[in-house]
Amino acid sequence: MSLTMSNFTTISHFVGTRDSLRPMERVDNVRQAAQEFRRDMLARPQVRFYKSFELVRVPYPSKYAYLNAFGLPTPFVHLCNRLFVIQFNSPQGLKTLLVSPSDWEHQRATPFFAQLDASAGRFAPVMEKAIFKKTSTVLQCLAQIGLRPDDVDYLTYDHLHTQNLTRWLGGAGQRAIFPNAKLLVMREEWESTMSLIPWQNQWYCPGGLESIPQDRVVLLDDSVFLGDGSVALMRTKGHTEGNHSIVAHTEQGLLVTSENGVSLDAYEPKYSKIAGLADFARRTGSEIVINGNTLEYGVDQYISMVQEKCVAGPNPLDERWSNMAPSSESDGHWLLPGTTPTFRVGNLEFGHFQTHSARS
Repeated sequence: MSLTMSNFTTISHFVGTRDSLRPMERVDNVRQAAQEFRRDMLARPQVRFYKSFELVRVPYPSKYAYLNAFGLPTPFVHLCNRLFVIQFNSPQGLKTLLVSPSDWEHQRATPFFAQLDASAGRFAPVMEKAIFKKTSTVLQCLAQIGLRPDDVDYLTYDHLHTQNLTRWLGGAGQRAIFPNAKLLVMREEWESTMSLIPWQNQWYCPGGLESIPQDRVVLLDDSVFLGDGSVALMRTKGHTEGNHSIVAHTEQGLLVTSENGVSLDAYEPKYSKIAGLADFARRTGSEIVINGNTLEYGVDQYISMVQEKCVAGPNPLDERWSNMAPSSESDGHWLLPGTTPTFRVGNLEFGHFQTHSARS
């Protein structure tokens, strides 16, 4: 489905900011545009409701989580995958967006996770019990707030690593659990998943997009505001070819969500107490540490993380840190020493949820 609906407005702030052949000029251009975008979005309305939920915690290689910076032999960090429910006004009334609704129960076929299970051998059940924490499913989270699947308007993911959307949107011969929802995705991301090179496909769930009806997919060619402009999908190429970040204007300012970085330490390593990060920042001059499992566009990912933290601005609870809300946030675990982030975001909630009956 092409972008023709009135619920979307193209964002022009970042057009041309990455055209320079000189990478640091691109950084400076994007930084300036991000500051202007931040000012403009803060002048727009706030979302009606914003709430994040913990779904599942999984092991993830520390060598990827803090690329080239982690200073301990601990092999994994503990990633907490979150779901975000956002409601915003639009010309057609109140809309409900699910951000990162990972159907984790049906994503274990992703080659990376399958290989992790295989490498554990007969100890796999023990490892799963110790470090694979299954907190909640997407549908359980929605039930907590009284949100019916029929009342979900949009789904979006900052990128499509590990995702299986067939149950949600009615692919692979299944009936759609979210019958009225459309997937919002960058065209580059969608098309790249159709023709992955070998080291990319280790991070995508086989058949995860199989036979999803095209009229359930909205392909975006650039950054857009949703509805009244209280939510933006901001193109942040790097971690994947079509990566984007979700920006929501809340009572806590602009909250920016993606998996470009796995903790707030990754966005401000100079303040980090995680071994190696502050030294890496001091030694290299880097202002961020990327989450680099596929390294599709490393330079762009660096620029995108600068873009994200400039849009987010300072966290009001501690202005040393950016107002980021990572879709997968690293957290500590007793089996994974030295990986606890210096500043943890956790679950967030702002505004008041409205049921379909209340808004009819």
